[in-house]
Amino acid sequence: MEKKSFADLGVSSAVAGALSRRGIEEPFEVQRLVLGDVLDGRDVLVKSPTGSGKTLAFGIPLAERINPSDPAPAALVLAPTRELASQIVEELRDITQARKLKIAAVYGGVGLVAQSARAARAQILVATPGRLEDLLARRAFTLDAIRILVLDEADRMLDMGFRPAIDRIVKACPSKRQTLFFSATLDGIAGNLAASYTKDAVKRENGTPGKSAAERVEHRFVAVRDDSRIDALLTELGNERDRALVFVRTKRGADRLVKRLGANGVEALAIHGNKSQRQREQALARFRSGRIDTLVATDVAARGIDVEGISHVINFDPPEDHDTYVHRIGRTGRAGRTGVGVTLVGAGEHQEMRKLAGRLGVSHELGGGGERQGRPAAVAPGRGGASGAPGRGGASGRGRGHRGRRPAARA
Repeated sequence: MEKKSFADLGVSSAVAGALSRRGIEEPFEVQRLVLGDVLDGRDVLVKSPTGSGKTLAFGIPLAERINPSDPAPAALVLAPTRELASQIVEELRDITQARKLKIAAVYGGVGLVAQSARAARAQILVATPGRLEDLLARRAFTLDAIRILVLDEADRMLDMGFRPAIDRIVKACPSKRQTLFFSATLDGIAGNLAASYTKDAVKRENGTPGKSAAERVEHRFVAVRDDSRIDALLTELGNERDRALVFVRTKRGADRLVKRLGANGVEALAIHGNKSQRQREQALARFRSGRIDTLVATDVAARGIDVEGISHVINFDPPEDHDTYVHRIGRTGRAGRTGVGVTLVGAGEHQEMRKLAGRLGVSHELGGGGERQGRPAAVAPGRGGASGAPGRGGASGRGRGHRGRRPAARA
């Protein structure tokens, strides 16, 4: 594809200048694919993985097509989690300010009164479905003037059971509107939903068909005994790396793991649904700034996390399915960077992980038990051996010799 500048794609000097001040000079592939169509007012269906630059792919047109004089709200972005909603607002703040537009986030976990007041004055709303319906029921504002509707990470919203709420919200918007549908897949239910919400939509796919964020990283499956899983994790965290995001299945498991890591000299924080919004934002801020370099998260809480410098994603608890794996590993290897995904595999988990490795096209040596404890059982073709070998930097290219040798594990 011929490379074009933001100006070539029809972006105004005000918005292009705001991007330039952030060091963003050239569009990413997904932005080059869709900006022209969206700026022309067409409905667009976009299949694009996380970390591809899709936030600006819809955010730039919102800043260009919405006017400060438009009734508020004039544009609505639906997102699956409060972390993603907050992140989108921060990502778009500079370019909306360049056009003198107000943008506000709407999500649970914070006070209703102040949030609804900000939302009622904003031309662009970024909202989770549940809290948005709360505010609509309270008549804080209406969606009667929505000109552009964006569904971001639509497949994940469906996975989380938001289909009925999304249907009600879409019905509350004017039928004459522009709709942008962004999803990791446009097959099955997601594809049917996209077709029902759009009119004469242009379909765009970012990257090679079938490729996902998970295919841009080195995949390793490490066989462990159930009683030595924590030791295997400590070994991985002791390797040369940058930031590490560790996934667990449950909220209680996240808190318990943070305590066990702390007892072994590794400072970590947890984010999950039982944490307050303030606690989650503080944890993410410390992780983003590098004050801590290990974050433990559940799947729902981590949705939408976009932190530069995550070199490793470690599945302390294996994912439930392929899609969950892709969403987890998508936190690393973003925007063309490399990354490492490590999955700890217990004796009773080999069969499912063999299937997963096969679907990813990764060779593996997972047997029926945990006899290979602590050794990599699968490595993506062409990526070499286990990460953290002596003298090797972190996957992001910014390895910093993290901690050297870890302290011995304590009970």
